[in-house]
Amino acid sequence: MLKVEHIGIAVKNLDQSIELFEKLLQSPCYKTEEVASENVQTAFFKQGETKIELVASTTDNGVIANYIAKKGEGMHHIAFEVSDILAEMERLVKEGFTLLNETPKKGADNKLVCFLHPKGTNGVLIELCQEIK
Repeated sequence: MLKVEHIGIAVKNLDQSIELFEKLLQSPCYKTEEVASENVQTAFFKQGETKIELVASTTDNGVIANYIAKKGEGMHHIAFEVSDILAEMERLVKEGFTLLNETPKKGADNKLVCFLHPKGTNGVLIELCQEIK
């Protein structure tokens, strides 16, 4: 794993949250994007080397909507950049981790992504991401 690529924060209202984080970080949102396959809308901020991703559900029963219903708004995941997502997925399976998807999916911000089950990572949802070339 190369670095923390971004920290994902689950939010109910993306527009209100963008305004809040622009004030908090004193930095504009530089990108919004819908990821239709995941039923989410995202907004990105950059602070130094690290990005903050706000994630809001586009449906009433999407993964983020269900997460917020159970746990409320807040930190959702930590994403790590990897140079070879397939090799990293294979390594982690051999180490005993459980993948939530067996093949990488197209995620936001021009990335291939894979998530690790939080039951095997002390309750933290971990995302692996690799830039699509």
